[in-house]
Amino acid sequence: MKVQLTPIASAAIVALMSSVGAAQAQTAPADAGQTVSVTGIRGSLQQSLQTKRDSDALVEVISAEDIGKMPDKNVADSLQRVPGVTISSAGASEGGFDENDRVSLRGTNPSLTQTMINGHMVGSGDWFVLNQVGTVGRSVSYSLLPSEIVSKVIVRKGSQADVVEGGVAGTVDILTRRPLDFRKNLTLEASLGAVYADLPGKTDPQFNAIINWKNESSTAGVLFQVFSEKRSLRRDGQEMLGYSTIAAGSTIALAHPDLAGVAYPNAIGSALFEQVRERTGGLLDVQLRPTPGLTLDFNGFLSHMKATNYNRNFIVWPSKILGGGSGQAPDPGYVVRNGTLVAATFANLGSGGPDDTVNRRQYAIDDQIYRPGANSETKFFDFDAKWAVNDKLTLTSKIGTSKGKGETPTQAVFEGDIFNTGASYTLHGTANPADAALPAGNPASFTGTRLDWVFGASPARTKDDETWGQFDAEYAIDKGAFTTLKAGLRGARHTRASTWIAQGPKWSADPFNTANLPAWNGQTYPGNFGSGLGGGNFPRAVWQLDPGVLQAWGDKYSNRDPLEREYFPGEFSMEERDSAGYLMGNLEGKGWSGNIGLRLVRTKTSVLNNVAIAQRTISTGVFDCAPQGPCSVPGAITTSAFGSFYRNSVDNTYNDVLPSANFKFDLTKDLVGRLGLAKTMARPDYSALAGAVSLDDLNLSGSGGNPNLKPIRSTNVDATLEWYFQPHALLSAGLFHMDLNNYVSYGVSQATYFNEQTKSFQVYNVSSPVNSSGKVSGLELAYQQPLAGGFGFFGNYTYADGKEKGGGPLVGASKRTYNATGYFENETFNVRLAYNYRSTFYNGLDRSSAQYQVGVGSLAASLGYKISENLSVTLEAMNLNNPVLKYYAANPDQPTAFYVNGRQYYLTLRGKM
Repeated sequence: MKVQLTPIASAAIVALMSSVGAAQAQTAPADAGQTVSVTGIRGSLQQSLQTKRDSDALVEVISAEDIGKMPDKNVADSLQRVPGVTISSAGASEGGFDENDRVSLRGTNPSLTQTMINGHMVGSGDWFVLNQVGTVGRSVSYSLLPSEIVSKVIVRKGSQADVVEGGVAGTVDILTRRPLDFRKNLTLEASLGAVYADLPGKTDPQFNAIINWKNESSTAGVLFQVFSEKRSLRRDGQEMLGYSTIAAGSTIALAHPDLAGVAYPNAIGSALFEQVRERTGGLLDVQLRPTPGLTLDFNGFLSHMKATNYNRNFIVWPSKILGGGSGQAPDPGYVVRNGTLVAATFANLGSGGPDDTVNRRQYAIDDQIYRPGANSETKFFDFDAKWAVNDKLTLTSKIGTSKGKGETPTQAVFEGDIFNTGASYTLHGTANPADAALPAGNPASFTGTRLDWVFGASPARTKDDETWGQFDAEYAIDKGAFTTLKAGLRGARHTRASTWIAQGPKWSADPFNTANLPAWNGQTYPGNFGSGLGGGNFPRAVWQLDPGVLQAWGDKYSNRDPLEREYFPGEFSMEERDSAGYLMGNLEGKGWSGNIGLRLVRTKTSVLNNVAIAQRTISTGVFDCAPQGPCSVPGAITTSAFGSFYRNSVDNTYNDVLPSANFKFDLTKDLVGRLGLAKTMARPDYSALAGAVSLDDLNLSGSGGNPNLKPIRSTNVDATLEWYFQPHALLSAGLFHMDLNNYVSYGVSQATYFNEQTKSFQVYNVSSPVNSSGKVSGLELAYQQPLAGGFGFFGNYTYADGKEKGGGPLVGASKRTYNATGYFENETFNVRLAYNYRSTFYNGLDRSSAQYQVGVGSLAASLGYKISENLSVTLEAMNLNNPVLKYYAANPDQPTAFYVNGRQYYLTLRGKM
């Protein structure tokens, strides 16, 4: 018998196991070169609070101890507890997982929040194929950034002139540990643990180690850190894959006028996703201080994730039943609600067997997609120098490079048709998954399934590289209100490119012949598939192929020729050259301080769009582009089975003037007021700029990317009050407003392309991303206080009202986000319990349908026991409430997906010397 625990019961049981929890101090660097030994939760909160209070601009700070005392396996997990920060567990339309992957600020999408490491950019890769090709944004994948590398994280909600541009809403700067910041000359730390995921029912190893050496005089030091973290994932789900509508003039609408224009789900699929993630890598830092005023630092980092995954989806297929000229009308008794066909039954009209192509009728399909070797990687090399020339002048420089990549080397795909079963479905909105059935079918049996197609991006790759150089100078002037004057220059070159080979069928032998179909060994989905999703009567015992068999079958029957199968509509390439200079003055007076500055930015873009060539001429009606015939388009590429195309290069230059001003007022001994004003900018998503273009030469129209998109600009205003009413305590309230200009939306833009029919360049109206506008206004509240007896609490609430021009929603904008964390700590034990919630938000487009994610919360716990000064053990738990991630399209009567990922438990032994 399986016992299903409530969130409160789960937390209570974990709390009773506190004897196996752990408290461990970590060493974290302090500002101004000082060294602070953080020894507990209160100490880390104090350090973070002090950094926040001392800053002239509005910042939030998380120290290494904050991360170490929570079940935070990447940095995004910790950031979700910062006021104004929202997180998501997906970067495209892959659906949500159990690990947070993207970070955004104040009701904007993740692409408008900049992520840096040690003050420089980071090239990022993605393991999921839809993030590698197709829709590709600028957000960084945090799944590659383990929390163990972190000294502290600074979230800059405001902006100032010396901060690298690129974040409209703000910047997240992840600071790693430095050798000379450690107290001891030799430090050794290691952790060995295991993670258990209850849905796959598997336990995997976790390992992290660090060795730091510095000499007696603290003039030279070396830090080396390695990590190896493996874990198994399983996600149970139901997917609708968007919505279509019944055309007004269709056979169905003519017979049933009430169904004209009514929406219906494209699919109702039993979706099972399994994956093994293996994150390995390390950090090397060499720091030298040859003279008291000169510090040199070399920093290198590598994180590689193996992410082989197997995705299955058994689909009751309304779009096949209702769509097309031969669409089948639902039986009497169907239900339409809120413009949606929410319940329908379809009698079996097929009379022939699976091999009778005339009399059979299709009601379902099954996708089996195995992606062996999927992986992602990020790495950087950075050299910093800081020279205090004298007591007035300090010079700093920074040069480096960062590279990210994502790759799906191959996809083994079988898509099978299922006939003569009839079908029925009932949608329950977002309350529960839909009911779906095939009355005359058996989803548990492969028998009778026939091959439909072989498809998929195989291989798919993306590369993301940046090289930078930066020089800054700060001079102490101490004249009037000015204390120092700071100036700097920065230049960077950024490239992003993707390649997509869209595999198709290879008919060396007829795979439609049952003798050539992949062998089925009788396997079905796990017996408890879908048990955590709640209600819904849909196929759960579903046949599945062995991944090894599927891979061998796919290799045999898939055409992956890089020329013939080049899918140019999904590829892009671009280069950016960014240069910036700034001047900033730091100010101070009696009871106040701040800074004012100006940053000048130039962005040069060179975008290479793939442009499809219309292959049929209006005069003769025959093809005139190879391989069908000659092609007159300059530079035409005619080898792709998806049509002829040419590469169109578009260059643009944009200049931005970004003033900023930040002021802090010590209103009383305990009350601090802040005011921030700034203009900020971010650059559009890569695929929005460089997406391939498809043209209609007759109507001078088309669709695709827009290489002429301008940078997104915003005017930001912040005002906060912070009351430090007792030591280590804070009560704060803040207002913010962002006036977004050139926000990227969708519309029609004009661009010049070659017209194959007229043999000349002409202006086309292209449906594409366009610059629009929007606004975000909101409120942030935060409370933090240590209580008696070792107890304490901190929490926050954010309200963000974001709207695009015309009143539409902004991508990623949750109106309400709140976090609550309670803790207990003494010399031996520590306990934390944290709950995070974000309300419903617009998630963007999924297969041309709008998609919203329903509000969801998660419960996490951490417990610790200190065995000795050098040895401790921790038990950490994530997703204790086993949240169900829910999505819908135009309204809640149109659900698009339900996912559950289960709970994860980490048991870790840590030692140090």
